[in-house]
Amino acid sequence: MAISPNDDFTAGQVLTATECNNFPRGVMQYAEHTSNVAFTTETTILTAPAFTAVANRYYRITYFEPSLTNTAIGESTLKIKQGATILQQGIIRNGAATAGYTGSISVVETFTAGSVTITATATSTATGSAQASSTQPGYLLIQDIGPA
Repeated sequence: MAISPNDDFTAGQVLTATECNNFPRGVMQYAEHTSNVAFTTETTILTAPAFTAVANRYYRITYFEPSLTNTAIGESTLKIKQGATILQQGIIRNGAATAGYTGSISVVETFTAGSVTITATATSTATGSAQASSTQPGYLLIQDIGPA
């Protein structure tokens, strides 16, 4: 889709509704976890509260884990999903058992108008843990970044 950037503004100019609608709308939803979550098979780590999407707008979705560990050398797969549909996934390889690795994935999507619920999941080749605390939370962030 073609991006619809905003205009340059000059003093005394009338601001229109179209120009206002071209601005990003910011954070649509945010969810975090502040305690450890163990996973081996695909486990939902976070579910953001539903938000009402507007058609023809871009939404940036970011899933971040401050520390992923495994009981053995292997990998963790992070996914951003809408229902059963995988919107993005990333693999974080750990080169040493129990060492913590930061994991982050991001995707830009458009949705049809209506209610949208996004989840973040993790899978491990061993027994993994998404480790988080109140000072280092894992999070799922959904932002409206402007018209598509």
